[in-house]
Amino acid sequence: MAQSWLRFLWETRFLTKVILVNALFWITLLLTIFFTLPKRFEAQKVKPLTEDEFNDEDRKNGTSGYSYFSKQQQQQNQKSVAPATSVVVLVLGDIGRSPRMQYHAASIAAHGGRVDLVGYVESEVLPEITASRLIKIVPLQPPPPQLRTTSKVLFPIIAPLKVLFQIWNLYMALGYKARPSKFMLVQNPPSIPTLLIAQVMCYLRSTRLIIDWHNLGHTILALKLGQKHPLVKLSELYETAVARYANGHFAVSQAMAKLLKNRYGIDALPLYDRPAKQFQPISLQRRSEFLARLPETAKHAQSIEKGERRLLVSSTSWTPDEDFSILLDALVAYSATASMDKQYPKILAIITGKGPLKKHYVERINRLHREKKLANAHISTAWLSIEDYATLLGSADLGVSLHTSSSGVDLPMKVVDMFGTGLPVVGWDRFEAWPELVKEGVNGRGFHNAEGLDRLLLSLLGNGGHRMEDLRRGALTESKRRWEDEWTTAAKVFGIQPST
Repeated sequence: MAQSWLRFLWETRFLTKVILVNALFWITLLLTIFFTLPKRFEAQKVKPLTEDEFNDEDRKNGTSGYSYFSKQQQQQNQKSVAPATSVVVLVLGDIGRSPRMQYHAASIAAHGGRVDLVGYVESEVLPEITASRLIKIVPLQPPPPQLRTTSKVLFPIIAPLKVLFQIWNLYMALGYKARPSKFMLVQNPPSIPTLLIAQVMCYLRSTRLIIDWHNLGHTILALKLGQKHPLVKLSELYETAVARYANGHFAVSQAMAKLLKNRYGIDALPLYDRPAKQFQPISLQRRSEFLARLPETAKHAQSIEKGERRLLVSSTSWTPDEDFSILLDALVAYSATASMDKQYPKILAIITGKGPLKKHYVERINRLHREKKLANAHISTAWLSIEDYATLLGSADLGVSLHTSSSGVDLPMKVVDMFGTGLPVVGWDRFEAWPELVKEGVNGRGFHNAEGLDRLLLSLLGNGGHRMEDLRRGALTESKRRWEDEWTTAAKVFGIQPST
């Protein structure tokens, strides 16, 4: 019997070699994956805070995390202190242009939590992020230019390749560059591939997943492909199916929390955006100094201070969910009226930000200037530091929001920042969540087309701007609402006691 088996193996030795090689390959691969899996979170292995982590400058800086360490060190009478919690904060986007997630990271660190902030590093982050010794930035590698397109035809081809690139990038960042943490806080959207990779990594690392809903990913995709496109329907199924398995949820509005509950069975804690400490009302002296210093306002500074020219500000990412033709058409109409009636002041409108549609609108703005259709309304674009942007808002007379909301239940962060400086706002109001942020006639006004915006500009800027000053008083009242106060409700989700 043994001889017959030996004869069979000898006669089929080539097939045997193939089987053995394949078996060896798959066993090696599985063992390699098993032994190189990301380390799981284990509370007892979290590295404690020690005095050596802070230098002399940190001990003087209130945002470095040293104040938490020294307080806990005194209370516990120990040389090392355990972090209050540990959180990976994930942004599949530019960290610098994700203020809410930066606020989360800064708040967690201020309460003694270790934070790994994962995202693209393309623009300046908040000073308290770079100052904190409890926050580690884990940069993501941006997709190569070949994987970026605005074409509807090429999008179904290029998008899957971009997703594959992001999957590998996220896996390496979340599994090996970021430290094992108790929680992972993920910004949504984008939901593809973020939510699925986050779920997988949380399972592998024994981490609890929290989703912060800024909007709905599939409604943003619908802006590019159309509401009835199969990929939009598939995206909605994916987004909600994966999200249901998260351990917790935040929503930026009551309307969004209600939609998530009623449509998808997801319980989300409403957590309103509030301005960071950089966004504060400023003094007249500081306003005067800033207007004279900023290149976009310098030559108009005196006329702005005298009220002969009003300063309007809007910020944007230059994406399809903000139609800036509304503002341009309104300013053309306003300029024509101001040419005939001198009670209306000239306007300097500054639009800040950068994004895919900026070139298109800049070309249109330049054409309007050449055609002399903006004789009484000059438009400039700018990209400013956080400090200069906050001071610009504090120096302006009126803020403009053209955020139209793809879902109808998100809220524009730019309006929150404007209110932080006491700046009254006019904005597109035809979506459900708008009244949660702007009180009509109290701190702002709403419009839904260029004609409506033109009428508001004439009403607010005419007759010496008395009506605009009424709105300013309401905006100044709103400026007292701050992120630190709002975030106390979120602290408990991360196991933090706000009083610590």
